Amino acid sequence: MAHKISVFGGSAPKPGSPAYQQAYELGQLLGAAGMTVLTGGYTGTMEATSRGASEAGGHVIGVTSDEIEAWRPIGPNAWVAEEWRRHTLQERLNTLVEKCDAAIALPGGIGTLLEIALTWNQLVIDILEPKPLILIGVGWQKVIETMYAELGEYVSINDRQFLAFAPDAQSALELLTHFMGLA
Repeated sequence: MAHKISVFGGSAPKPGSPAYQQAYELGQLLGAAGMTVLTGGYTGTMEATSRGASEAGGHVIGVTSDEIEAWRPIGPNAWVAEEWRRHTLQERLNTLVEKCDAAIALPGGIGTLLEIALTWNQLVIDILEPKPLILIGVGWQKVIETMYAELGEYVSINDRQFLAFAPDAQSALELLTHFMGLA
């Protein structure tokens, strides 16, 4: 059975933008590696990752939510092969965090930060089995390093072991395969 990789990221990037292209490339790499990709199922980096994975022959699961669609009327993107429908945003988040073998975060906003923080916290308190949590891009690295610098007493050295940073999609895939013992 293929490893399930949740990909978190912003909904704003449009086709042709660097952020969309980066997410598309990540999807291609994951799909070509035989991974099943889980995303939030909608627009932006979710769409780009889904598209890349699908076009590379990977399976794409979109985890969608009634609450999201009530707030922003939109359906799953065209590259979602399997929809896992949830009623609430909370259920959607829990599914993305709990049902994956690893998680990768692309650049994004508060929703992506929430996904990172939820995954990280559940790893720290042993709710989740250990799994890779890889953050792509200098933006996330700067955010987390600032957190360590300004609030370090609240984030132990042991807690920090659960995060890995990658500058780009290719590096993220290399870390993923290393951490999962696939290399």
